[in-house]
Amino acid sequence: MNNSLSQKKISVAGFVGAILFLILQGCQSPNYQFHEGFAEGTSFHIYYQSDTNYNKAIDSLLNHFEDILSTYRKNSLISKVNSVEKDSFRINDSLFVNMFRTAKKVYEQTGGAFDITVAPLVNAYGFGFTDTMQVDSMLIDSLLQYVGMNKIQLSGNWLIKDNPHIQLDGNAIAKGQSVDYLCHFFESKGLKNYMVEIGGEVRGKGINAHGKPWQIGIDQPIDNSDETQRNLQGVVGITNKAIATSGNYRRFYYKNGLRYSHTINPKTGYPVNHTLLSASVMADNCMIADAYATSFMVMGLEKTKTFLKNHPEIAVYLIYGKENGKYQVFATKGFVVQPMEN
Repeated sequence: MNNSLSQKKISVAGFVGAILFLILQGCQSPNYQFHEGFAEGTSFHIYYQSDTNYNKAIDSLLNHFEDILSTYRKNSLISKVNSVEKDSFRINDSLFVNMFRTAKKVYEQTGGAFDITVAPLVNAYGFGFTDTMQVDSMLIDSLLQYVGMNKIQLSGNWLIKDNPHIQLDGNAIAKGQSVDYLCHFFESKGLKNYMVEIGGEVRGKGINAHGKPWQIGIDQPIDNSDETQRNLQGVVGITNKAIATSGNYRRFYYKNGLRYSHTINPKTGYPVNHTLLSASVMADNCMIADAYATSFMVMGLEKTKTFLKNHPEIAVYLIYGKENGKYQVFATKGFVVQPMEN
């Protein structure tokens, strides 16, 4: 990927986290610790109630996670899987196995809307880990032969590809997984109150220092919004839940008069083009919320509504095209957003 796109990713992720910091920065007390920084090409903000400071341990865990699942590290496990052109690869890491199995489950549930083998297409449009290509229908047709999780299997400790050129992009699930990874660490230490946010994906347990649920902002989907130009659609309080949001209103670019969003439909090979602007999903863990949020952005509004009729356990907040100058909202009963006060 070219440097400008890479830098844009970091700056966008930074202010996604910044809004959470603005909402939560009053939540510190003598035994509420705070840690922030950069990992996975994005920013993170973490609060936890403890007399012990675990910030160094957090950094170590995030570094290890990137060694396994970051496509931006050339020597990570997933990068080795992508770069070595052979049809089988030995996998001896639980993080990778968990990511793959969860991705396969969501792939099957969504009829292929979620697909981590979309990497060749994401790369072609300049949103992945290689340089942008000259995209046309011939290129897309040639790349689609490498896309589809039905073309790759995990058998024991072996990842088996139908074609050695198949590549994986776990970015649509990995940030959520890394949030859960840190939460599991806090659980192992017996912590009761914490909030982990990485690149806008969030999971919170217990309460903040004010004795209230963790307050998470939901953005209005304004094109090219930044830290000086952004509005919140509302705020949702979470306790023992995770929220992940996917949207096409920040990561996109124009070329030859055409708008290319970062959400690629793995079935057609082209960026999605529909009225759904953002999808926020609330779930028990952030990994599954992250995967579903991306799935719904691929499906679009009507297909997502149909899917939700058969999955009432999923809490969703969808923002779609304007009517009379206002964004339209569809929300399931379990996702309650409080409007911003004027």
